[in-house]
Amino acid sequence: MSDSNKPLKMVTCPGCDKKTFIPGDLPPLATEQCRNCGHAIMMPMMLRQFELRAKVGSGGMAIVYRAWDTMLERFVAVKLMKKEILSEPKSLEMFRREACSCAKLNHTNIIHIYTFDEWEGESYLVMELADQGSLDTRIEKLRLLPELQVLDIGIKIASALDMALRYDLLHCDIKPGNILFNADHEPKLVDFGLARKTDAEQESGEFTRGTPYYVAPEKIKREPETFLSDMYSLGATLYHAMTGHVPFDAPTPDEVVQAHVYTALTPANQVVPEISQATSDALGRALAKNPGERFLSYDEFIMALEAARSLLLRQQSQAPEQAQQPKRMTGWWKR
Repeated sequence: MSDSNKPLKMVTCPGCDKKTFIPGDLPPLATEQCRNCGHAIMMPMMLRQFELRAKVGSGGMAIVYRAWDTMLERFVAVKLMKKEILSEPKSLEMFRREACSCAKLNHTNIIHIYTFDEWEGESYLVMELADQGSLDTRIEKLRLLPELQVLDIGIKIASALDMALRYDLLHCDIKPGNILFNADHEPKLVDFGLARKTDAEQESGEFTRGTPYYVAPEKIKREPETFLSDMYSLGATLYHAMTGHVPFDAPTPDEVVQAHVYTALTPANQVVPEISQATSDALGRALAKNPGERFLSYDEFIMALEAARSLLLRQQSQAPEQAQQPKRMTGWWKR
């Protein structure tokens, strides 16, 4: 069959949002380059009532797709487990744990889980769509984010962690990559694959599956882990977003881990002088090496972040007024 007679399928490019044609004989999930913008266009695949239309992210265990729910007529995210790890019981358990943990939590800033299922050998999770990038990608693009914006994110994610704690749940993997944004730019906490009950014992070597830049010292030392460990990781995440630097950096992961335990934290406002003292102090306390020196609760942490935010807003509102005031006469008119 000549190229002109090959079957074609009309799809919408996720890059330029224009209708275009791709070869109809492409296998499901295979991609073709858009002729208009060069973006990868994917051949859709049906998974029950979900039409997978575009890849939006990928991790060690699964690939996340933007999908259309043909029954409820809405966009969702479908997290499809990679076939190569379907035979790994531990990975399957983490996937199931994420679904069960998230499904119990009803909070604006925790990703909503709709269903967890298996279809024709595919294990998948259907959840709320948050496809406007992660905090990690924003840091990578901007290097550092405005203080007010980071405070807002911190207040909301701390509230989300407080909700999880009410269900005796620790997230155990707080980092910029696990904070996504939806179409309204609302932050959403995702990936509860490492989550566990507050009274569960820490697995040997568990912290190595997380990210060393945000891991709490007590986790490294195999000491009892509590919500204060998640608080530390959130503090490290906010510190990175606000300063453009992780709290501790070193040539090797082992040296980074050791720095969390033994190296003194450089206050955020010494890295970026424009950061307010109140914000720097709040981050410093959340990042205290001794868990007992951190905030006693998420409520207390949130109050500190809100106080810093209020002070910053007051300073910003006063700045234009001061700029508009006439300058004081210095006496030149007497001469």
